[in-house]
Order: sequence, then structure tokens, then C-alpha cells
Amino acid sequence: MDKQVLVAYGTKYGATAEIAERIGQVLRDAGLGAEVKAADRAGDPGRYDAVVLGSAVYIGQWRKEAAKFLEANEAALAQKPVWLFSSGPTGEGDVQELMSGWSFPGKLQPIADRIGPRDMTIFHGAADESKMGRLDRFVMGRVKAAMGDYRDWDTIEAWARAIAEALQAGPAE
Repeated sequence: MDKQVLVAYGTKYGATAEIAERIGQVLRDAGLGAEVKAADRAGDPGRYDAVVLGSAVYIGQWRKEAAKFLEANEAALAQKPVWLFSSGPTGEGDVQELMSGWSFPGKLQPIADRIGPRDMTIFHGAADESKMGRLDRFVMGRVKAAMGDYRDWDTIEAWARAIAEALQAGPAE
């Protein structure tokens, strides 16, 4: 039986949902079962052999629905292979430099440490001013964030292929 993977995400304007969909498609193309769901509708991760969880990042924090999923399902996630991703920085250049060294929300780091994810990464994000409310446009302007789609689909797909290879190489424990 194919391994079943939950790809759960937290998004505000849809860019992170699109990343999750692409990850799910790469996993399916590799012969795995993959369900892509919003974190607040993902249900019990115990039904899956592995979990990929990601969130858009706003002011250094994950979206509430992704953070709640991580917190509420810590015990189940600690029992299986887990991969975590964040999506956020816009603009050209190195993701770590754009995030000023930020790698994961500090208040969630102890949970991630206990779960022991196989990998944690940050992807470039997208910011569409036409979808944003006034407050988000103001914040983006204050931090001088670049508007546009900076997602690197080759990097995202390579990361997803590495997940597929890891799951195919051995049992999901």
C-alpha cells in the first residue's frame, strides 16, 4: 500500500496554499498518496504515514491555524516523519539574509524540537498588493518588503522530491 502523506498549510492570501499544492503534486507524481488540506481542516494526522506542514510567515509568526495544528498534534507528529516549511520573504536574494537569520517562530521551536522534523526550510513567498488589506499594505511598506511573486518552484519541487525519496527509501515510523 502506498504511503499516505498529509500536506497541511496555513495561508492568508493563497500563496502558501499553492506551494502546498505543488508539494502534494510532486509527492503524487512520485507514487505516494498525498492529501493537501488547510491546517484548520486537516483533521487527525495519525491517519497518515507522514506529514508536511507549512505556513506563511507574517511578522516572524506562523499563521494561527498552522501553529494550532502543530501544538494540538504534537504527540501524533512526534511518532512519524515530519517536514516543516515556512513561506514568506519576498524580493531577490538569499532567503536567510532576507529573513535576517530568522528560521522558525521562537514560541513554536520547542514543539518542533520535540517532534524532531526531518527537515525545516524557508521558501521565498509572494505578495500581491491587490489582495491585501490596508493594514497589510502598511506593514509591508514599513518593512520595505518587495511586492510580487518570488517563489522558486524548482527549489520547492526539489525539496518535495527529497521528501518522496526519503519516504520511499524506508518505513515511515
